[in-house]
Amino acid sequence: MEAKQSNLIASFQVDHTKIVPGIYESRVDEIGGDFTTTFDIRMKSPNKEPAIHPNAMHTIEHVVATFLRNDVEWKDRVIYWGPMGCLTGSYLILKGHPRPQELQPLLLRAFEHLRDYEGEVPGATAINCGNYLLHDLPMARWEAARYIEVLKSGARYEYEVTERLETSGGVFYDS
Repeated sequence: MEAKQSNLIASFQVDHTKIVPGIYESRVDEIGGDFTTTFDIRMKSPNKEPAIHPNAMHTIEHVVATFLRNDVEWKDRVIYWGPMGCLTGSYLILKGHPRPQELQPLLLRAFEHLRDYEGEVPGATAINCGNYLLHDLPMARWEAARYIEVLKSGARYEYEVTERLETSGGVFYDS
């Protein structure tokens, strides 16, 4: 039986050898005349530095999601916050079509909140979470401090572009 070839989704078409930490627009969707925007909140350079440990990423998810869904300015626009499978960042889906630069102050507040967070991780109980023992607050705080430096020192907002040239032999990727 031959496997069916599918078209690559947009996030797999980005040259991951060139991604550095930043805030990127991953895709914009129109639903019933309204827009939703998916942002790539990239905390690590893929395939170049160690990924975020799953325990720390789970804690980042809980603390930052709680912060975003309670932020007075943005809470009504937040649709989703969750980790990437590659553990190099998270996705943030918002109502509307804000620019990545507009998210810098929000993400700076969220990650400063995480860096300074003490106490129990929100929702980290058997009743509230499907894997409540998979958390590491100290490591999540360390990762937050590292990402804050990216946000403060000039986060990237646009993916590096890989030019695709059509040739007689197919598609040629010129990096």
